[in-house]
Amino acid sequence: MYILKNENTGRYYIGSTVNLVRRLKQHENGSTRTTKVLNTKTLFYQEKFDNIIDARLREKILKSYKSKKYIEWLIGKNTENQGR
Repeated sequence: MYILKNENTGRYYIGSTVNLVRRLKQHENGSTRTTKVLNTKTLFYQEKFDNIIDARLREKILKSYKSKKYIEWLIGKNTENQGR
């Protein structure tokens, strides 16, 4: 599960994949309709799962929150933990 951000608009894109490197290349190349339109290409957050079912469930949960503040809290929490 991963979160991309458009740094110009501040909009987020939440997705999941079994191959993050390949998927990010698809976003960068504009072959993904949603992120092509939103120009959302910067990876801001990721969570790793043992299987795609769990990753998609987490994606669905985050999308159900519909909260930019929660996403920013999650990203901020991850940034703090990396600094330790």
